[in-house]
Amino acid sequence: MEPVRGRQRYPNLFRRGRIGDLEIPNRIVRSPCCTGMGAMDGSVTDRLIRHYTELARGRPGLLIVEYSYVDKEASKSAQCQLGCADNEHIPGLAWLARTIQSYGVKAGIQLEHAGRQKFLGTPPIKAPSRIPWEELHAMGGSVPEELTWDEIQEIVRSFGDAARRAQLAGFDFVEIHGAHGYLITNFLSTRTNRRTDWYGGSLENRMRFLMQVVADVRKKVGRGFPLGVRLSGSEYEPDGVTIDESVEVAKALEKAGIDVIHVSGGNHHQMHHQVSPLYVPAAHNVWAADAIKHAVSIPVIASGSLNTPELAESVLAEGKGDFVGLGRVLFADPQFPAKAEAGLSEDIVPCIRCNDGCQERSFKRYQSVLCTVNPTLGNEAMAGASPVPPGYSVAVVGGGPGGMQAAETLALRGCKVTLFEKRKLGGMLIEGSAPSFKSDLRLLMNYQRNRMKKLGVQVVYREVAPAELAEGGFQHVVVAIGGAPVPRRFPGSDRAAVVDGCAVLRGDSSAGGRVVVIGGGLVGCEAALHLASHGSSVTVVTRREDFMGEGGDSGIGVEASNRSALLEMFDRYQVAVRTGLHVAGFDEDGVSFADAAGRQLRLPADSVVISSGFRAQPEFAEELGRLGIPATSIGDCVQPRKIFDAMLEGYNLGLRLGDTAPVAVGADSLSPAMAG
Repeated sequence: MEPVRGRQRYPNLFRRGRIGDLEIPNRIVRSPCCTGMGAMDGSVTDRLIRHYTELARGRPGLLIVEYSYVDKEASKSAQCQLGCADNEHIPGLAWLARTIQSYGVKAGIQLEHAGRQKFLGTPPIKAPSRIPWEELHAMGGSVPEELTWDEIQEIVRSFGDAARRAQLAGFDFVEIHGAHGYLITNFLSTRTNRRTDWYGGSLENRMRFLMQVVADVRKKVGRGFPLGVRLSGSEYEPDGVTIDESVEVAKALEKAGIDVIHVSGGNHHQMHHQVSPLYVPAAHNVWAADAIKHAVSIPVIASGSLNTPELAESVLAEGKGDFVGLGRVLFADPQFPAKAEAGLSEDIVPCIRCNDGCQERSFKRYQSVLCTVNPTLGNEAMAGASPVPPGYSVAVVGGGPGGMQAAETLALRGCKVTLFEKRKLGGMLIEGSAPSFKSDLRLLMNYQRNRMKKLGVQVVYREVAPAELAEGGFQHVVVAIGGAPVPRRFPGSDRAAVVDGCAVLRGDSSAGGRVVVIGGGLVGCEAALHLASHGSSVTVVTRREDFMGEGGDSGIGVEASNRSALLEMFDRYQVAVRTGLHVAGFDEDGVSFADAAGRQLRLPADSVVISSGFRAQPEFAEELGRLGIPATSIGDCVQPRKIFDAMLEGYNLGLRLGDTAPVAVGADSLSPAMAG
């Protein structure tokens, strides 16, 4: 009866649907997301198969495989990207398609040409005009070569040939990538297309390349084969693609025989609109899907930050899309569709839209995709673990995300787990999720709290001393007590109007009026925005020059899309920023600062908020060692970092404790702290 309850709760999500002649079991589409799990030559690997097997087991209606390059000249975007550029790719692609379909899931594949957004940065880079992607060029990437007429025709044929290969491999559906700043968008956008020939100028000319691609693909796969195009509804730039233009393009695509339009937004200038972080409202691009849906009669896939079944259901119920596209959500929990259908929504691991694993640690570091809340992503073969010996008992000290992840992993292995927490479960998620603009973190905190109950973890709500743990009969102690705030002492720092940034986020302070925030890390920035959103006049002062850059005053860098979104919020709430200043003192006249040259500056202030970052806390574990108690520290008490690091270390430790044989965990999945 469980599936009935899920279907009753989400009746639109689990209705059958149709794209062209293709019948789809439900309205959930797995949006294509690059994994970096292919081989160097673009071929399918065992690892990629394992990943898509896990996704297919979750039973989305249609699973669109990640973007695949269409030729061997300049279309490849990223490291170990999947290819559909040669007949040699067909056997592996057929293996992939069959694997997905064996679970009753329809298999699609997305075809793409990098254009100027070639993450590899290596020549040749081909685009409509010699206008580089600024960030890539600044890092040493080549300036694009302007495509010749003959080259354009060759790329058109390459798209058609790639689509035919996908069809021969047995895929049910092909999507043409016309969004996010890749080659087709480079033609559509006046920002990147300055041509004066048949392919530039008017919208009709700028969409000509896309229309030729569609025509060639349709000719080679036949009339009945389902085809889609993904569009950025808006690039969110004054000289970029607008929604009015996208509506016209969608109308032309319908006339050309396209069966579905997949709508998202943004590009790599506007990554926070393309891969929206938690600082941007959920369902961020659905408005654009709604606008296009009202202009065409073919189905529309609405996508972008639909991170709960309730939100996805509401998009369909309100008629803003015919299908919903889920990307990062299924990195976080591939079983999202199956759990929702079974009425087990509370068991869905929530995507917190941090963009740390799936963006910062993958593309920027040339790695395969990772996920903060899913340590098994990309390591699916290692997900299982042997049970612990009978009677094995572990104490976990600290109920933050790392401590709760360790407790969950151990409990699933049959371990008796006692978790000690001196306040509520959640750790720094309590402060981190307090601002209204970070509600996604509450999803994770509530999920982990629920897991502790479901798994029978004994939670003791009090502080525990190392000596007490010696009497508890525990085989091991996991120390997950988090970091300690770094004090900032200066004349006047003991005044009542000086408060801690975490206290501001908890609501434990009376800070307000004219506020100076000292420290440009995440806590300081979020405290500043929280106060500014409640009417305070706020200035953030940091001793560093690269505000929210690599490290900030917290020692923890801010991922690029999060930084862009935060800066937009700073503009919206008129939060001022001063860099390169050291605090000298605080009195009734305000806060005084000095720059590197010794020049003085004074800012009027009614309140001062201190946010100087966090430090490690090794003392607890050291005391356990002196008492002869086996213990391992994880998370910020080892070194202040991010949620990703704490949860990965908690998972890895939970896998190996009490195991009589070494756990087969690859070295690439161990954090530096755990590998030691």
